[in-house]
Amino acid sequence: MRILHVSWEYPPVVYGGLGRHVHALAQEQAQQGNDVWVLTQQPPGAARCEEINSVKIARVRPPEPQVPREPQALVDWVRGLDAAMATCATELVAEVNPQIIHAHDWVVTATARAARAAGNAPLVSTIHATEAGRHQGWISGAISTEIHTAEYRLAQLSQRIITCSTKMASDVSQLFGVPRANLDVIPNGIDASTWRVDPDDAQAARQRWAPSGQLVVFVGRLEWEKGIHTLIEALSRTTTTGLHAVIAGTGTYESELMRLATPLVEEERVTFTGWLPQAELQGLQAAADVIVVPSLYEPFGLVALEAGALGVPVVVADTGGLGDIVDHGRAGYLFPAGDSAALAQALDAAVNDVAVTAHKVAALHARISTDYQWDRIVARTTDTYERAIAEDSTAPRNLDPPPVTIDATNLLNPDV
Repeated sequence: MRILHVSWEYPPVVYGGLGRHVHALAQEQAQQGNDVWVLTQQPPGAARCEEINSVKIARVRPPEPQVPREPQALVDWVRGLDAAMATCATELVAEVNPQIIHAHDWVVTATARAARAAGNAPLVSTIHATEAGRHQGWISGAISTEIHTAEYRLAQLSQRIITCSTKMASDVSQLFGVPRANLDVIPNGIDASTWRVDPDDAQAARQRWAPSGQLVVFVGRLEWEKGIHTLIEALSRTTTTGLHAVIAGTGTYESELMRLATPLVEEERVTFTGWLPQAELQGLQAAADVIVVPSLYEPFGLVALEAGALGVPVVVADTGGLGDIVDHGRAGYLFPAGDSAALAQALDAAVNDVAVTAHKVAALHARISTDYQWDRIVARTTDTYERAIAEDSTAPRNLDPPPVTIDATNLLNPDV
């Protein structure tokens, strides 16, 4: 099958889980004999067109080399990149004649529409996250409205939509008026072979960050929705002595979190590492007694998969895709998002109840060996493509969907 992925992230440009997902998916599809193309942005020094591991990459230069950090400037930059990619998409589709177009998130909505209009291939979109979800159902202000509108347009243009969790599927259906029958839940994957850490590296990380006691690790962006403040509050409630938390990452909420954690930092119970190279980060994760994902909003939760691949117990918030990953508590400890008392209890159980924890670790490892392998994910994605092609032949999607209406209520919880 000839597949055209449209994504603003693709190596060497990787901002987060989306870029890693598209990269792994495209490479596995090519390895299975598909003709795979990726249309993405061109960073400084990268070739405009090249083929890597049988994946053909077409790159488009963004408006400016550096992505702005200021929100409005970022949205303007994305709009410019999307317009440039849309122009290229029209030419590329004429050249490649793909059988399926696979778009990834709102940032490429104009590109996805242009690609769909330029040929006969149906559009499948993976919606990796939603603006309303990030803000607990609320859409307010010009930036959030623009992002939500782009998400709506992409959803309406798509013959079928993929989400990474059952909760995300429910949210997308509710937010964008998409029938549940048009949504397919396909999780992100992990290559467990890349998560084998030398015991000496894990021991070195242990000696560096927590030479004694129990080591709790958080890995991710330091943003409010990641729930790190819940973890900090929970550490004051745990009954386990010698519990030390290492928080690895950077983000816009970092200074506020450091202020909140000041007493615990002074007691040497919390350490902020800042950004770490990948090898050091994996060593830290492998050294952990427990990895915690305390997110308030988490469409999937790749860090939980990484913990499972390393054989480290996980404690996760019951939000988004995390419940799916830990099989709703059978393969990891689960607590209500934002509940610091419940998180404290889960941390105590994870480090003290050795037999139960070992059983959960084994269960998560077994799930990773089956449900989250890339060959299986590609097979399920191919099924979605084939359904989209069949449906497009009889009931193609409208290229000009009706405008979205946003009212003042909470879009995910109207009773709030």
